Amino acid sequence: MTDLATELRALNEARDRHIPAEMRQVMDRAAVDLADSGQAGRARTVGEPAPRFTLPSATGVTVALDDLLAEGPVVLTFYRGAWCPYCNLALRALQHHHADITARGARLVAVSPQIPDESLTLTEKHGLAFDVLSDLGSDTAKQYGLAFDLPDDLAAAYDKLGFDLQRVNDGHPRTLPVPATYVIDREGVIRWAFVDTDYTARAEPADIISALDALDETR
Repeated sequence: MTDLATELRALNEARDRHIPAEMRQVMDRAAVDLADSGQAGRARTVGEPAPRFTLPSATGVTVALDDLLAEGPVVLTFYRGAWCPYCNLALRALQHHHADITARGARLVAVSPQIPDESLTLTEKHGLAFDVLSDLGSDTAKQYGLAFDLPDDLAAAYDKLGFDLQRVNDGHPRTLPVPATYVIDREGVIRWAFVDTDYTARAEPADIISALDALDETR
């Protein structure tokens, strides 16, 4: 088992110890319902063109997918927000492997529905060397087939936990992306994809590196 998977499992066990049982039941029920909804099957997948986007970064720079692809392949990862500890673990793992990604000529970018100020806090806190982009209203996530709306009881549970999605998502508190990571080649075609409605599961950096290596083999 990889380091990231081990950390994610430990975090999940800690959640079960510290979050009240009735709140865990709400979360677990919502997770099952989302999995059963077929959301993952509606997401963009391997062989399909990657929807283009232009989004603001945490540092105030506008980033366009076309500009990134002009320089090489892109690793695109969608996460729920800085309030999500699973997302923070996944982003730190990507940071640890950032040099491996860039050594293969690829650019790594992360996208969340948060306002830029909240993303900037995350960038500063974890020292991320890659761009963190703000997808307000989850319009880009919708193009990738990843956006979904929280059920009422789960949204209420998140409010009780103090996540304040109304503020950090700029008035779009119910819409989040399914965590996903894509490897997109220079022609803008998705060559590798990880999409899982289980927010406690994330793409392994080693698998991303392998997908980038496979791009080189097909050239």
